[in-house]
Amino acid sequence: MRGFKLYTDSTGQERVRGKVRYTRDELNEMTTFQLRNICYRERLVEGLSHGLDREETIRVILKYLGADERMFIGRFCEGGYERVSVILRKYFQAPLRGDGGISVPARIVVYPGIAVDKADGYKVQAPAGFAEGNALLVNDRMELCGIFNLCKDEAAASGGYYLAAHHGVEWKRTANRQYSLLFLRKRDSEYVFKTYYQEQALPPIHIQYYKIPLADLDIRELQETDAVLAIDFGTSNTTAGAFLYPGYAKTSGGQDVLGGQIRINEINFVKFPDPAYQTPDWTEALPTAVSVADCSDPSSVSYQFGYEALLQIRRSSYSSRATVFQGLKRWVTDFRKQVEVMDSEGNTATVSRSEVLRAYIKYVIRMAEHQFKCKFKNLYFTSPVKMKAPFLDMFAELLPEYRIEQEDALDEGMAVLYNTIADGIERNSFMEGVDYHALVIDCGGGTTDLSSCRFRIEDGHMSYRIELDATYENGDTHFGGNNITYRIMQFMKIAFADYYAGGKHRVTDIDDLIDIPGNDLFREVDEQGVEAVYSKLERRYREAEAVIPTAFAHYENRSRDEYLRVRSNFYFLWEIAEGMKEQFFRKTGILRNRFLAEQGGGSDNDLQITPMERWFLSVFRGGVLKDEYEIPDVVFNIKEITQLIKADIYEVVRKFLDGFYRSGVLGEYSIIKLTGQSCRIDVFREALKEFVPGRSIEFRQKPMEGRVPELKLACLRGAIRYLNARKSGMIETSITKQAAAIPYTVSSHTHDRRELALISSLERSNLVLGSISRPFQTREVEFLLRGSDGSLRHSYVYHNRTDQYKPVQYVDIQATYGDKIPQDDTDSIVNGETKYFVFADDNHWGFHVLPIARLDEGLLLGHKALFPFESDQSELDFFDGTR
Repeated sequence: MRGFKLYTDSTGQERVRGKVRYTRDELNEMTTFQLRNICYRERLVEGLSHGLDREETIRVILKYLGADERMFIGRFCEGGYERVSVILRKYFQAPLRGDGGISVPARIVVYPGIAVDKADGYKVQAPAGFAEGNALLVNDRMELCGIFNLCKDEAAASGGYYLAAHHGVEWKRTANRQYSLLFLRKRDSEYVFKTYYQEQALPPIHIQYYKIPLADLDIRELQETDAVLAIDFGTSNTTAGAFLYPGYAKTSGGQDVLGGQIRINEINFVKFPDPAYQTPDWTEALPTAVSVADCSDPSSVSYQFGYEALLQIRRSSYSSRATVFQGLKRWVTDFRKQVEVMDSEGNTATVSRSEVLRAYIKYVIRMAEHQFKCKFKNLYFTSPVKMKAPFLDMFAELLPEYRIEQEDALDEGMAVLYNTIADGIERNSFMEGVDYHALVIDCGGGTTDLSSCRFRIEDGHMSYRIELDATYENGDTHFGGNNITYRIMQFMKIAFADYYAGGKHRVTDIDDLIDIPGNDLFREVDEQGVEAVYSKLERRYREAEAVIPTAFAHYENRSRDEYLRVRSNFYFLWEIAEGMKEQFFRKTGILRNRFLAEQGGGSDNDLQITPMERWFLSVFRGGVLKDEYEIPDVVFNIKEITQLIKADIYEVVRKFLDGFYRSGVLGEYSIIKLTGQSCRIDVFREALKEFVPGRSIEFRQKPMEGRVPELKLACLRGAIRYLNARKSGMIETSITKQAAAIPYTVSSHTHDRRELALISSLERSNLVLGSISRPFQTREVEFLLRGSDGSLRHSYVYHNRTDQYKPVQYVDIQATYGDKIPQDDTDSIVNGETKYFVFADDNHWGFHVLPIARLDEGLLLGHKALFPFESDQSELDFFDGTR
């Protein structure tokens, strides 16, 4: 039987009843109802007494299930270093004899501004039961030189520890280089901790310690490297990596190479810690999420990133007031916008989105510099195929101290395709001089994009010559991996609501919600549309709101308790739906999934048991929301989930490929490449076979070595391989970018309310041109942006400023805009008329509005405005509280 803990996966770390431990900080973030939930589940009868208030309930939980507070000196505190230096001179007068059975590494290398953690491999052996705490680095004159944390290695045998240090710790070089580590008893370590963080003096104390000499300690400054750090900034997750060549940094630690942490002449991916585990699990993908940790000082707001940000909102059962940002990638069109933020204590501040984005990217860079022991000055960012220029401009503004790769920057689709081309060159599977046509379907967390490429490879006498001709063909900002998670969440909510409301015996079957045989689903979408397939599911989901409400935006005018309960319902169901999606589609052989309060309860090899350490749902009982302690006895299977998402996936594939198929163009493509973390689902391949039977579909995945599938890393790997091949002169490339197909319609209303199309869907961006006329004194003109399905996506208003018009000749217009503005169209403008020309901008993925007027027989040119096709509101927002 396979088991995993929710929010974790393949490490085998589990929490079962009686083994969950809580800190006071965790409990303080919970509501009273959630505290009583713990007492109920853990059978703490003393904590269920109705006479207990909140503080007493916390006391009872800590009494039986309290976790030891780890008083590690970490984040920098002004004056803390000096205060510890003072007590070191005054109270450290009694070293214990011998070494106490403690052994330390012979040599330690530390870098100011860079953390030390388990991955650095500084192992310490100590007697079993030795207390975790702070270890002081001193020289032979007992001068303080730095502070380490002594952490227990849960994966090692009894007595296994390792040294760690926060990136903000000070390291002091002294004239005396004979260094030692001082190991303290638990209470003495806590005294040092309080001294560091408290300004008021503590009572005198007699501190005992073991003094263990170090053979060598090196305090180094990070050296700059010419290696390029590549970052794939995604909607849901971000990855980073670099090709590390011999001597890439003079100060890189040999111990990291010997320990396998750094692989020379290979691509190295940055790994990020997931603190949901007692022993953090390290993985190559970092959630693109930022939470506000402290904004009590508005001029210096601190943040938490990735897994740590998500963990904090889970620990508070999603009731924390702290601001959490997700989907940061959507900010590109308005990244300078000011937003108000709040921390868990209720402090507020106003920051710019650019500050949040910069802090997140700097965290990724810091993690890379920590692991690779070098200072990066060259950065490479992958970008969406249709928004390459805006993304590169944004990163250049956010990170002015770095050199952002521009000339050799590939968009995401091209990077994925180059990864395939590089594999083919290594296998010698491409014929020289032959034109190959490829389609790349990239289904990420929030959007799906389709791009095509024609490429030719020639084996020259000194390098491979590669010609690439790329085109953006189509896209859907309303479909991505989050849509699949949402479908699973809908099914879960319906099943759980039926269980709680139906006498706890009713079993919801997928056929009750989608009563179309799997073999007929594709035809049903073709004939009736995807909305018809999901009509009953959507109706039942709305009905389930009366049992398990999740649309928390509708509760903003209700009590705080109701609002927080409903928000908790949404985020909790979303999290377990996301976890189940990952497990089902990871190809682990898991066919069924159920949730239990503890591990056990089954012996089937295909059954995944998810032990739940907390159950968050609030259910309507008699019109009042109440905690539901019982976990529904519901088993979900892979066939149900496949049936659930099949129509959605087919619809997006059909939308992309049907026109190619009907025109016969699809037969020209010899390669169809699926990429993005969502494309590993077999239903994608099944849907593609409806259009491209027998075609070469690049769908293969390498065996899972960690939590991140190869398809997620294909973009980053391709980008790094391309940069390295260009740098080493192995390839010469000629890249041509064709005009993109625009999957939108831009229109405006005439004076008699007729809607006039100015840009038509799927026209090439270099061909489209439209105009609409208004009287010269008009102040506002509205333009409508519609999707390829005709639905209104956005409304833009052009504000006309007549005082900004300047006299102009047509030759001046032609010199700037060429054939974008034909002379016949300006000659036809009459006195008192302003003609608003609308044309696409391929580089910035939007459309321009350019007004040209005629007064007294002379032409006047107004202010040109750019409106984006896709703003931060373009993608479906699943976290806006309306679902």
